[in-house]
Amino acid sequence: MNERVRRALRTEDLADLAAALRSPGEPPRIFAAVETLAADVIGHRLFTVMRYDAARHEVERVYTSMPAVYPVSGRKSKKNTGWSDHVLRDMQVFRGNTPDDIRAAFDDHATIASLGLGAILNIPLVLTGRCLGTMNLSHEAGWYTKEDEAAGLLLGAFLLPVL
Repeated sequence: MNERVRRALRTEDLADLAAALRSPGEPPRIFAAVETLAADVIGHRLFTVMRYDAARHEVERVYTSMPAVYPVSGRKSKKNTGWSDHVLRDMQVFRGNTPDDIRAAFDDHATIASLGLGAILNIPLVLTGRCLGTMNLSHEAGWYTKEDEAAGLLLGAFLLPVL
């Protein structure tokens, strides 16, 4: 496992996220606040947020840390895939820690690999039993742990009001 540099999530972090939700100019401020905090407590090299359109079986990117590679408004079809069943239908976290995991789940695996990314953490953003989207973090192979899933679910909850 790679050496990880991160810090513990603190109560004041959650208060800062709540303040970001109350501020004018939403949703960009809460997206950026969650991204920054996720970088500190979980770690990522790429961070995106996708909105899920269940009727079309599509996800649409509404926030990205790499707009040149993964621009906002980019759409992906997610009909009848193992990943979509697991994350969007069953609302379970997907943690892939190897390039093979990513290759098996994503059509754009070559782009992901070209960025030096070999691990991915997809957090379903769920409200009242319905998946509204996903928060996605990517890093070097072997990066993510079970503990990161719990932190991701907590941080992702702050994105629900803007989806």
